[in-house]
Amino acid sequence: MTSPPPQGYHQIGDNRFRETLGCGYHDFVVGRIIEHRPGRTVTELDNVLMSALTGNTAPLHTDTHYSSTTSWGRPLVCTTVTLGIVAGMSVHSTSALTTGNLGLDGVRLEHPVFVGDTLYAHTETLARRRSASRPDSGLITCRTRGVNQDGTRVITFERTFLVPLDPEPVRAATHY
Repeated sequence: MTSPPPQGYHQIGDNRFRETLGCGYHDFVVGRIIEHRPGRTVTELDNVLMSALTGNTAPLHTDTHYSSTTSWGRPLVCTTVTLGIVAGMSVHSTSALTTGNLGLDGVRLEHPVFVGDTLYAHTETLARRRSASRPDSGLITCRTRGVNQDGTRVITFERTFLVPLDPEPVRAATHY
């Protein structure tokens, strides 16, 4: 007798299991909320590296002396760091099987993020529909919210992406 796979895994062979990534179209139910874990603590390297990569030279993000003279009293984490971390946290359990991101809308920065803050995220499914141009895919629109260690919301955005109607053939063909 074979026991069922551990939660979050699917069986790929005799007593062999693979972690399940992403969702298929039918896994998205309007109104369903998925909490993403683990949390992620923002480091100084995250902030400095992304500021350098994007060419964002605003001293508010990288100059401790300058930042100490502002109302914040210390550097703010660059917006692209916060967006990247929170969006990235959502991928594993939502859009890991996507064939394309179609839109990022309504980005709102609701509270400052500082080095040392730990971010958590959750995603709510807002809408889903079958793709008119890709019969094997569906369009999903979700709202993701990021909060800090105190539960204060720091960022909100909506994202639309394509997912397979049936994820199993994709998982089998790509070993996911």
